[in-house]
Amino acid sequence: MTSPMESHCLPFSKIPHTTKLFSTFVEDFARVARYYEQPPTVAGIVAAARKIDLAPQVRSGVVDVLREQNRAFGAGADTFGNLDRLAGGAAAIVTGQQVGLFTGPAYSLYKAISAVRYAEEASKNGVGAVPVFWLATEDHDLAEINHVEWTTDAGSSQFELPEAGAESGRRVGEIKLGAGITELVGKAAESLRGGFAEEIGRALRESYTAEETYGSAFGKLMARLVAGRGIIFLDPLDERLHRFSANVYRRALDDADSLRDALIARSKELEHAGFHAQVKVSSGSTLLFYNVDGRREALRSRNGKFYAGHASFTLEELRAAIEKTPEAFTPNVLLRPIVQDTLLPTAAYIAGPAEIAYMAQAQVVYAKLLGRMPAILPRASITIVEPLVGRKLEKFGFTIGDVLRGRQQLRSRMEQKYLPRALTRRFDAGEKALRRLLKSFRNPLEKLDRTLIDALDAVERKMLYQFMKLKGKAGRAENERRGVLDRYEKLMLDALYPHRGLQERSASPLPWLAGYGSGFLDELSRVVSVDSQQHHIVRL
Repeated sequence: MTSPMESHCLPFSKIPHTTKLFSTFVEDFARVARYYEQPPTVAGIVAAARKIDLAPQVRSGVVDVLREQNRAFGAGADTFGNLDRLAGGAAAIVTGQQVGLFTGPAYSLYKAISAVRYAEEASKNGVGAVPVFWLATEDHDLAEINHVEWTTDAGSSQFELPEAGAESGRRVGEIKLGAGITELVGKAAESLRGGFAEEIGRALRESYTAEETYGSAFGKLMARLVAGRGIIFLDPLDERLHRFSANVYRRALDDADSLRDALIARSKELEHAGFHAQVKVSSGSTLLFYNVDGRREALRSRNGKFYAGHASFTLEELRAAIEKTPEAFTPNVLLRPIVQDTLLPTAAYIAGPAEIAYMAQAQVVYAKLLGRMPAILPRASITIVEPLVGRKLEKFGFTIGDVLRGRQQLRSRMEQKYLPRALTRRFDAGEKALRRLLKSFRNPLEKLDRTLIDALDAVERKMLYQFMKLKGKAGRAENERRGVLDRYEKLMLDALYPHRGLQERSASPLPWLAGYGSGFLDELSRVVSVDSQQHHIVRL
């Protein structure tokens, strides 16, 4: 980019739909500190790093897998330099995300640059640290990741890869994209505009091909987009990583009852304190999924037996299966962080609002299964204001806060300022006054000369006709102006508050990268401060 970005911050408490637990975490951490082991600061990272106790054989074995995976993703020398540091004893600053089509929402990239910044800060404070991005390839909800949207010349557009029935319930990292991806990539690449559109389009075409899976394609594209930042990508589907995690699976199974009781108690504690339990835990819940006939099924317990889909198992059968095929087991959202930190020397996890909420529950699982918990820190949260949108905000005197209040208040203020609604009322009143005026002449003219009444009627028709014609023209002008306001309103809401949610949760970052290149991420990295736990408004 040729000029620096302008930015300011907005407290999360001012953003609609922010949960009380998350806003308290970032604005008054002392009130929720008992649900986390470390404060969300660099000091918290340093304290967590002192408690890391990762077996040397696990560290070296995981690094070997990561070298192989990152070579396949096309990572650069900076990533392999960080793998050397990880092998030599560095801590990990971890983040992760679902492997959404074409990177998914913008916050995937915001997580990546946040991990890099926190790793840099930790290293400055005496804790050698490297950024690691966990690809959520074991998730099975394909409908959440098989689409993406961004603004094209035709307005907001969605790109979606249809789901085949045979893919339902499978882990997304195992699903190949298939032949349909070629045409979709072509449409997406052709819709990009800007000086770097060709470069981003080429990265899309090289990453998303028919033989790739959602996970491998995501890893390849992200490796290209964040090149030069040393990020290490981890795909947990690898069988070797599951073997390192097998003991966690066994303990989660053996201690299923006590873990469930502790989680239910924590959920009640959170709710009693006025917060919320992000993950519902019921009487039959376990922390594991089990692959049955290629489908990822939640493992539940009832009356001394375990069930996954329509299949049932004894405890002994599941123990034997973990020993023989640990790759058939995957953790649920509350166990996944413990698996992650069994594989990695994690000093901090960079999380979004929902993740921070479920970490308040996962803390009891950490305590029982791992004995340590990393510092949990919020990822960068950003709304990008492009020049055209910025000009419209200035035209109407709006702030981002005004837009986030929603359509009704936004439109009301637009109309108050720019639409002469009072003019319609004046026309209506003027018509009545004109009719009264002409009526007032009727009796005097009739007394003077009855033949003048016909002339009066003719005058009335002509005058009212011209008056109503003028009213119609004013109405059309108002309608035209309303159409302009409709477009402006849609522009601002689509750009800044799509689907009644923050931009980062649905808008793809690719159009910005196509317009501004890798310098866009460089500028965001400078804008985002590890000490500022607020929402950033960034004007391009």
